[in-house]
Amino acid sequence: MKILLLGSGELGKEFTISAQRIGQIVIAVDSYENAPAMQVAHDFEIINMLDGDALDSIVAKHQPDFIVPEIEAIRTERFYDYEKQGITVVPSAKAANFTMNRKAIRDLASKELGLKTAKYRYATTAEELQKGVKAVGMPCVVKPLMSSSGKGQSTIKTEADIEKAWNYAVEGSRGDVVEVIVEAFVKFNSEITLLTVVQNNNPTLFCAPIGHRQERGDYQESWQPALISDKDLYEAQDMAEKVTEALGGAGLFGVEFFLTDDGVYFSELSPRPHDTGMVTLAGTQNFNEFELHLRAILSLPIFEITLEKAGASAVILATENATNPTYSGIEKIAALPKTDFRIFGKPTSRPYRRMGVALVNDSLKTPIEEVVEKAKKAANLVTVNS
Repeated sequence: MKILLLGSGELGKEFTISAQRIGQIVIAVDSYENAPAMQVAHDFEIINMLDGDALDSIVAKHQPDFIVPEIEAIRTERFYDYEKQGITVVPSAKAANFTMNRKAIRDLASKELGLKTAKYRYATTAEELQKGVKAVGMPCVVKPLMSSSGKGQSTIKTEADIEKAWNYAVEGSRGDVVEVIVEAFVKFNSEITLLTVVQNNNPTLFCAPIGHRQERGDYQESWQPALISDKDLYEAQDMAEKVTEALGGAGLFGVEFFLTDDGVYFSELSPRPHDTGMVTLAGTQNFNEFELHLRAILSLPIFEITLEKAGASAVILATENATNPTYSGIEKIAALPKTDFRIFGKPTSRPYRRMGVALVNDSLKTPIEEVVEKAKKAANLVTVNS
């Protein structure tokens, strides 16, 4: 099968490696040269994926069996035409359209499916944002409708923060949608990602819940399994199944939830492998999240997902702008027991850009806090140099 991968970052790279292992052909697409997935794909294209004509051109050129989106900034409305041409859009054209924009997925979850979410409003101007803040109350969180890795996300605590939050959200927005969502701050005890695998002809499966910690709206560490009550887990699984069923298609979804004293709140959904799910590269499961995504796409039956080990991931961040960055300390992390790492191979760095990840595993009897701490220490051994 031929797969057109739209977006070629670190998640796309691991997906491509999984696809290569079972003989699939991958064409990696991104807006810049030498993106991580391009380094391991059969072929690549460099285009602006918000240019519908350019997107049409490469689809016509390569005639893929599958189109697999990895990022948000894509002219996703073209996906409906590709489906009519007989191309499988992953998970589906509807899912890709709804989840590439926070407005569509939030309205689906809250208004159509009745899932519990934070109180929210939308804004297309700084003035509308001010009204939205008044409606949901402070503190509140502002996010662009289209963004990733926490870009453009900030917290409003006072009136003075509103204009700054608007400007930051616009700067961090991906694509050509200048609109934000402002949502009431949910007082949560923890947040989880529930990797949900939707199969074409077999039951929906769930991975063990993944906990994570964020800074600047981007994950810093993730761990599996997250500590969660049976009641909350059942509630999260029920919500995840409802929303993925409404979106249609097959593949792995990263569904995020807040765990509160008041129960489980739906937060966000990604129709693809999730950055916090990189913890599965530590061997925590019988299949990692990229293998699961691929098998579901190809309609290869997945009998079960088993939790094999406790694990944690911690990001390796850049601290400065550089071209062709180098890395020091790799030999230190390589010498640690039950530890592994990935260097993504990004051709440029900038402050706080995710350049790699440290991975640690241990027995399921090991306190998860210890595993997370080992991953953090391992990640700190590696320095990204200019």
